[in-house]
Amino acid sequence: MAFSAAPTPMWSLYRERDHFSTMMVTVAFAAYSIGVVISIFLAGHVSDWRGRRRILLPAILLQTVSAVLFLAWPDLPGLIVARVVSGLSVGMATATATAYLAELNAVIRPGSSHNRPTLVATAANLGGIGLGPLLAGVLVQYADAKLTVPFVVFLVLLVLSLVGLWLVPETVRVRQARAYRPQRVVVPSHARLRYFAVAGASFGLFAILGLFTSLAPSFLAAIGQPSPVVAGVAAFLVFGGAAVAQMGLGRLTLQRQLAVGFWMTAVGVLVLAAGVLAASTPGFLVGGLVAGSGSGILLKGALGTAAMLAPAGARGEAIAGIFLAGYVGLALPVLGMGVATGLGASLDASLIGLAAFVLVVVAAAAAMLRRNPVTG
Repeated sequence: MAFSAAPTPMWSLYRERDHFSTMMVTVAFAAYSIGVVISIFLAGHVSDWRGRRRILLPAILLQTVSAVLFLAWPDLPGLIVARVVSGLSVGMATATATAYLAELNAVIRPGSSHNRPTLVATAANLGGIGLGPLLAGVLVQYADAKLTVPFVVFLVLLVLSLVGLWLVPETVRVRQARAYRPQRVVVPSHARLRYFAVAGASFGLFAILGLFTSLAPSFLAAIGQPSPVVAGVAAFLVFGGAAVAQMGLGRLTLQRQLAVGFWMTAVGVLVLAAGVLAASTPGFLVGGLVAGSGSGILLKGALGTAAMLAPAGARGEAIAGIFLAGYVGLALPVLGMGVATGLGASLDASLIGLAAFVLVVVAAAAAMLRRNPVTG
């Protein structure tokens, strides 16, 4: 997961080196979402009957391929291909690794609480995404080969993780007879409004995550803070805040999770926009931290609501729809910002547009849930 966001502090360096537009940065970034969505629906569920390691080993191999592509083909087409490959890996690995952790915990500590693997999975997923840009930012800041050393370091780490995974036992008995089918999306017919509300919330919160893993370095440079380390810190605060919020507030009822998430996300977006307009690096970082924390607990509430609303046999399909909305939200708003700057809008104006859009989406989702409350 760390590698998936590692290019964050390097996007502005690629843009300066090759003189391509902000819009092309967003295209290269958004290619990742295409890979994730394809992989979630074609392979993200296959480990349930083919085995966890049989999916995780190819997933990590795909990330190593992505790292090699970044090193060997550092032009714009290569960056786009590398991002698609990275997305394919993440779509395969996310749900698989989460289930694997829970099953390994049950084997090693039978009868123990489910909280431990849940906390570890949260820290690995969201915390890992935050650590990637932070480590890459430090390497970019202090290494001579700024667009090479980070990928070499992550390539070594990926190879080591392959070796480690090879030594971990399988937890799923392989079943050969089950016919393959892609993952489906199921919208609970008896609760469509509530389901679409949390799907809309997922779309909006992922737009914030997309901003901080694509254009955040450009905004920081525009307000006088071009340091790759600070760009890495910004992403780390967003995803680290999301992880801490999920772990700290995860025991609230679903209704309270959603309410807290809506308010924190909205406040964070407002502080973020104010920080950019005031050319304040602290304001930008604090806004990211608050918005990221709100997004983390909002995502947890959205996934929990989808699982609660769906019939027992269709929870995976319902949750898949929430992630589909989320990864579309990761890509489309950021692409919209790129198009806007390509048409002559300033970075500040594009951010205000994104902030207004996220606030409208979040407010609409909150209003729908106020009229159709979640009871879990």
